[in-house]
Amino acid sequence: MTALRRVAITGLGVISATGTGAPAFFESLLAARSGIRSIDILFPTGTESVLAGAIDFDPDPHFSRAQSLTMDRVSQFALVAAREAMAQAGLSVAGIWPSGLARERFGVSMGTGSGGASSIEAAYTALLEQRVARLRPMTVVLAMNNAIAAHVSMEFGLKGPSSTISNACASSANSIGEAFRQIRHGYADAMLAGGSEALLVRGSLKAWQAMHTLAKPHSDGVETSCRPFSIDRTGLVLAEGAGMLVLEEWESAKRRGATILAELSGYASTSDAHHLTQPEAQSQARAMRLALEDARLDSSAIGYLNAHGTATEVGDVVESIAIKLAFPDAAQRLPVSSTKGVHGHAMGAAGALEFIASVMALRTEQLPPTAFLQHPDPRCDLDYIPQTARDCPGLRVVMSNSFAFGGSNAVLIASAA
Repeated sequence: MTALRRVAITGLGVISATGTGAPAFFESLLAARSGIRSIDILFPTGTESVLAGAIDFDPDPHFSRAQSLTMDRVSQFALVAAREAMAQAGLSVAGIWPSGLARERFGVSMGTGSGGASSIEAAYTALLEQRVARLRPMTVVLAMNNAIAAHVSMEFGLKGPSSTISNACASSANSIGEAFRQIRHGYADAMLAGGSEALLVRGSLKAWQAMHTLAKPHSDGVETSCRPFSIDRTGLVLAEGAGMLVLEEWESAKRRGATILAELSGYASTSDAHHLTQPEAQSQARAMRLALEDARLDSSAIGYLNAHGTATEVGDVVESIAIKLAFPDAAQRLPVSSTKGVHGHAMGAAGALEFIASVMALRTEQLPPTAFLQHPDPRCDLDYIPQTARDCPGLRVVMSNSFAFGGSNAVLIASAA
């Protein structure tokens, strides 16, 4: 049997409600500086204020007019984050490419929940409100979920394996995990992996409102309205953004002199097979245990866990139970936090953003807090790092959880390089 190859992380890229660029993103997490705000949306029934992790984004500095016309907002986010990740990995200088890293063995693995939601909404608006007879010729390729992977691969000339995963909130965690396997098992030498989401459009917002899972404005200020693990939590806050990572075969990265940020050491994916919206603790716990087994680690090795922690009534309690099941002897001592109180729930991009936060915690030995956690729910009785960041000298291994509607669970583990 061929030995499994080690996988290095050599680049990170972020665009989020809390800032563009991985350093700005992580600085906001440590400071518990929220990017959540109230935005006004014009619905057919009138203007409504909606809580969201919305990004003030101008595509003009990033793309030519011609490029912008061929890309939905979700693909634009993906490319901005991908450029940062590739630049950090030393792979985006025009005309320069490492001789030992073949583009034919450099793939892309993208995750998204809603794909080109803006383009789909624009099409229905044109048909039903403006009553046009003909839609834009580019509508299909703007809206298709795999447009993100297509644009990323074209930007950098990446000709290796290409895939797009749409597993709701676990999409980008799965995309990173499957990219990890491509390299580990020898199908690729490098992968650009992550996810993007841009779903803050009328139809999507109304659909989520109908589920009664969205947070209500908090009296302490709208920016504090997403409160994972808190007794006064009222739901999740939808957000947009993108997170991208460059993954490489370990020895290849070393040969070309890349800075190895961390090792992607474990991944697992499970299905609840239980309910479309109600999570199941046993399957979540099994995903955590399988990821530990994949990394050949004992549960005691994990020094920080970035929880899925959406601030929903049921989800936070179930995840707390799952962590206790997966860490029977260490759960009460394990530092855990959810960063969604700051950046919101970016759905298909959430797993990538939160895994990047975990990798940066590993690099800096600083743990981001669970923002606005003043009054913990007694049923969520773990060490959820309330309100204030924590130094963690000697941190060696981190875990990131992503649990989705439909019962899709994904867990990633990173180890210090």
